[in-house]
Amino acid sequence: MSMEITNAIAEVVPRFEGYVYPNESGTHPLWGFLIVLYPYITGLVAGAFIMASLVRVFRVKPLEPVYRLSLLTALAFLLCATLPLLFHLGHPERSFQIMITPHLTSPMAIFGFVYAWYLMAVLLLELWFDYRQDFVEWSKTEAGIPGIIYRALTIGVTDVSEKSLALDHKLSWIISIMGIPSAFLLHGYVGFIFGSIKANPWWGNVLMPIIFILSAMVSGIALCVFNYMFLTWVRRRTLDMRCLDMMGMFLFYALVIDFAVEALDWIHRTYSAHEGFYVMEYMAREKLFYTLSIGQVLVGTLIPLLLLGTLQVARKYFSDIARKRMYFTCAAFILVGVFAMRWNVVMGGQFFSKSLRGVMSYKLDFAGIEGWLMGLVLLSLPFIILTVLIKLFLSERLPTEGHIPHRMENI
Repeated sequence: MSMEITNAIAEVVPRFEGYVYPNESGTHPLWGFLIVLYPYITGLVAGAFIMASLVRVFRVKPLEPVYRLSLLTALAFLLCATLPLLFHLGHPERSFQIMITPHLTSPMAIFGFVYAWYLMAVLLLELWFDYRQDFVEWSKTEAGIPGIIYRALTIGVTDVSEKSLALDHKLSWIISIMGIPSAFLLHGYVGFIFGSIKANPWWGNVLMPIIFILSAMVSGIALCVFNYMFLTWVRRRTLDMRCLDMMGMFLFYALVIDFAVEALDWIHRTYSAHEGFYVMEYMAREKLFYTLSIGQVLVGTLIPLLLLGTLQVARKYFSDIARKRMYFTCAAFILVGVFAMRWNVVMGGQFFSKSLRGVMSYKLDFAGIEGWLMGLVLLSLPFIILTVLIKLFLSERLPTEGHIPHRMENI
């Protein structure tokens, strides 16, 4: 009888390792899988915009074939960036209150204004100035629903004189410059939320915003590499190897910097060895071994560093096909590794017992709001939106291709 009672209790009460307080007996952390997706998606937005800025602001001409694709990628993911938060709230209809009753001491409330600024004043404006001439041309050549959409997007501004176009490109260039710090602010604030929680040794770290920004750059560039190669393959077009090599070079540099800063963070934690270090060591060795040691470090960092570094040193010894496969593999691995990093930060910090003597167990559900099925749906939605945007604005049936035109020289 006593054994049956013990087994019954074990089925009801979650299993813990170490010592925990009574208020830690919940079956799920307060922040679940959706909150993992939230910084992951926003990071992809910031990184994709940085890739576009390399062309518009820094005039890296080999990257011109992916300029517009990068902007559309940033827009598609930005439109979905708030969805994980809204689903997590339980009452998403109340979210408008952060806009009409601002609370300046709340980072989450401030994000509403940062998001609105980045969407309306940066990304949409840059896209409109860049596409305005094309909207005018397409509205005259396209019929049906696409023609109606293009005419609506011109918002009545049909002047395509040389002076007007020069002004468009000048304003787009200025907006791109403003967009770079805005992109850092958009994703850096996510790291600020975690880094400002001083009571949690896994989160409380001044380097957390910087780590989030750097990992966002890495993941966004990797996403652009992935999208460009996949889109070229689907269209059965010839891939621009000069562009791909340049993307790989910037991806390698960003990954090196990101790896150096994260390694510095862990070296500092190891050297300082504060009171929570031992449970952090246990988590890295046991609880988060697959997502941290395998997913983030090995798959997401070391293997791509090795492959990309080899290509930078001995690129001429590899055929185009071999380089394509290596770049695609690196991009996919980095996307997986950065997602693992987001999981480790969000969930790892909640596995801590408040006694700092043990960790709690967690099982990701299949269904439900916090299940991985809902997360998969939300992660697929930006790609669906991106497909529609590509069909409308990068379609091969349109008179102009999706490359940034030579009119940039007018800036």
